[in-house]
Amino acid sequence: MGKVIIITGASSGFGKEAAELLSSKGHTVYGISRRGLADKGVHGIAADVRDRDAIRREIAAIAEHEGHIDVLINNAGMGIGGSLELATPDEIDLQMGVNFGGCVTLCQAVLPYMRRQHSGRIINISSIGGVMGLPYQGFYSASKFAIEGFSEALSAEVRRFGIDVCLVEPGDFATGFTASRRNSQATLDDPDYGPVFANSLSLIEKEENGGLRPEKMAQRIVKIVECRRPRFRYVVANLEQWFSVVLKRITPGNWFVSILRDYYKS
Repeated sequence: MGKVIIITGASSGFGKEAAELLSSKGHTVYGISRRGLADKGVHGIAADVRDRDAIRREIAAIAEHEGHIDVLINNAGMGIGGSLELATPDEIDLQMGVNFGGCVTLCQAVLPYMRRQHSGRIINISSIGGVMGLPYQGFYSASKFAIEGFSEALSAEVRRFGIDVCLVEPGDFATGFTASRRNSQATLDDPDYGPVFANSLSLIEKEENGGLRPEKMAQRIVKIVECRRPRFRYVVANLEQWFSVVLKRITPGNWFVSILRDYYKS
């Protein structure tokens, strides 16, 4: 039987592909984005994941209309590039507010309904940048590290209510994320950080633009939604990036940080 699914960041990239694929397989899909686009059977909802009151209203309306909520996919995210030292308070608040704060807000909004029905599945989209701190994407990594710790704790807290929590850690994908990244002009203009940041950014964008197609990620999300017993963590990346995640977990910290510095020439 089809599930009632809520997915954030549904107007582009992973979110759009996953929402449309899930809808095509008979699920009822509500896609939340600032633009609220509705397409190919997906019910579009215009809301900012940082707006707690709006999100709670929309979730309550879905629960009342459908009678249940089966799956939440926290996919909304954005990136800000630049040095940690020169990041402004507004940049930090935006990065953490969308990526981590939005995830928390959606989870808190759906959990009362999932607890009441004693079932549900929450899929939080992290990143391999949530496993390793990426130079000049430090607050992006921080937001994803936060999602990792939050998801581990949440899984332990809600498992007894019949609720599964899953983490998905994508590597580089060719989506609109690259073009929409906000880069710190202060970092680009800085004589110490600027040249290194520009070189690092060039490497990052090359890897992203040459990355996997978002359809691959959508297919994996569908499998996680539909499988009976999901794992807690999934890495979705090319072989090199998958290996880097394994390497991070088995390599002494000093060694891995040196590898990162060399790779990004920072």
